[in-house]
Amino acid sequence: MKRPSRTHNGGPPLDDDHRPPWGKGDAHRFLHWQRAYRVAWKPPSHDVALMRLERAERLGLTYREYTLEILERGIHLQAEDAERVAAIKANRRKKRAPSQPP
Repeated sequence: MKRPSRTHNGGPPLDDDHRPPWGKGDAHRFLHWQRAYRVAWKPPSHDVALMRLERAERLGLTYREYTLEILERGIHLQAEDAERVAAIKANRRKKRAPSQPP
């Protein structure tokens, strides 16, 4: 990468290689989704985080998987939800499979 000159104003490059973070789409929509993501994944209180972590570990899930289930479906998984927990774990294996060597 070429070093900017002394009189450079620090703005974005004007060549074709520069792309904004939202790509070719609508910046307004990107910013709304970005804010919604931040609000949804805002750290909960310490006690709530510990409770979720304990429940997730009891079910064999990660904290993120357990919290995602709450955010997506509004369900606090329990031991009786063994079928849904198994589906989450199976999906986890599918995502990891391509990265493993054959």
